[in-house]
Amino acid sequence: MMPHVFVYGTLRRHGRNDIARYRPSPVFVGEASIDGTLYDLGAYPGVVLGGVGRVKGEVYRVEPEVEAALDLLEEVAEDDSGEYIKRRVRVAVGARWLDCLVYEIHPSRIEGRAVIGGGDWIAHAAQKSPAFSPQKE
Repeated sequence: MMPHVFVYGTLRRHGRNDIARYRPSPVFVGEASIDGTLYDLGAYPGVVLGGVGRVKGEVYRVEPEVEAALDLLEEVAEDDSGEYIKRRVRVAVGARWLDCLVYEIHPSRIEGRAVIGGGDWIAHAAQKSPAFSPQKE
């Protein structure tokens, strides 16, 4: 069975790293949100899972080759010392629940970083840079 991945930042549709550019093509499953806190890391966000906040994103079904490419992009390390740590989270997509991979930012990377109050990277990036156009990213 192909894994599902929850993306919340530049991998979202029209983001700078839009997941649709990967091959074999990821299959869009639906929009969703998870419990967490979203941080602004400059050119991209990072999520810390849990807590009372919500983080908006999208769920895709991906082939193992795409999962491996995402691991490289997110700088995942087997000893969890990379920039992101790959986690498994149950995500509600419509009326069904799916086990999804989520790339959680390493705790050492958020010190002094601003929280994105609405939990939506795309909306935050548009506010941050009025010239931002998701279609161009």
